[in-house]
Amino acid sequence: MIRSPLAILLFLATSLHAADFDAKAAERFANLALACVHKEYPNKIAHSLNSDQDVAPPRTLTPAFYGCYDWHSSVHGHWLLARLARTFPDAPFASSARAALKQSLTPENIAQEAKYLRADGRASFERPYGLAWLLRLAAELREWDDPLGRELSANLRPLEQAVNERLSTWLPKLSHPVRSGEHSQTAFALGLIIDSTSDPALKQLARDAARRFYANDKSCPLTYEPSGEDFLSPCIAEADVMRRVLTPKQYAVWLASFLPRFGSLHPEVVTDPTDGKLAHLDGLNLSRAWMLEGIASGLPKSDPRVTSLRKIAAAHRDSGLAAVTGEHYEGGHWLGSFAVYLTTERGLK
Repeated sequence: MIRSPLAILLFLATSLHAADFDAKAAERFANLALACVHKEYPNKIAHSLNSDQDVAPPRTLTPAFYGCYDWHSSVHGHWLLARLARTFPDAPFASSARAALKQSLTPENIAQEAKYLRADGRASFERPYGLAWLLRLAAELREWDDPLGRELSANLRPLEQAVNERLSTWLPKLSHPVRSGEHSQTAFALGLIIDSTSDPALKQLARDAARRFYANDKSCPLTYEPSGEDFLSPCIAEADVMRRVLTPKQYAVWLASFLPRFGSLHPEVVTDPTDGKLAHLDGLNLSRAWMLEGIASGLPKSDPRVTSLRKIAAAHRDSGLAAVTGEHYEGGHWLGSFAVYLTTERGLK
């Protein structure tokens, strides 16, 4: 993997596992999010214009989530700050994280976000990836036993409700899963929705969709992966979401038919970390790591596949975390969120 000496030194100093993920290690990731959640430019917007009035800077269009290059990265950058402030409330970075969250998640900003989402021509805005991450942020705030967490959770509720409604309308109409390795993928979003939504009806819709789309799948072509710009694995993400809707015994049988072998998996190499699309493969290593750990957690404890799955996950973890340096904004604006999702085991029960 092509890395600078600085990146190599950072990796050697901070190769992280859940057991030794402490406040000092978390600070590196917190600083990545703090550097971008209110950094408006460069910015890539997916913006549908209905009139001349819609020609406006990102901070006006979506005043809570205008930083970190794009809307979904801003959303999960805010999630990162909430997750780490909640996990390490006495860390030196916690006060800055709390201040950044409070600056963004005001009632006025969230009202504009909800208005933007509900406007004509935006039915597919950030669907499903960014919307699923918004629910993950909402869940983090709901679970945070802290006055600020309760305040921000209440502030975010109008947008959370709009997202629940948007996804509840969409899922029954989705006739086929989207099996891409990027933002449009269905499997990863369904996992976040099942884990995060406060709407029991939407949770059931997501569980039903996972069964409808994937219960009869067999022999996923893992050797065809990855595509050159993937940050999510279609096969591994499908296996990860199905552990959420099957019992361990059922899951063990389904997985044996769906993915008989994992031996071909190895960490992927990014040839140019300054290219935002090519840098997706760093995120793929991180998401594979947490999904493989998730798959292992869904199997019976005595299943012989558990040991090998965790070994493969560890290799991807080490390679993926080595890339989270912030040296290049192309990866720095989002990889920290993936690293925190992995190291804090957010996707595991």
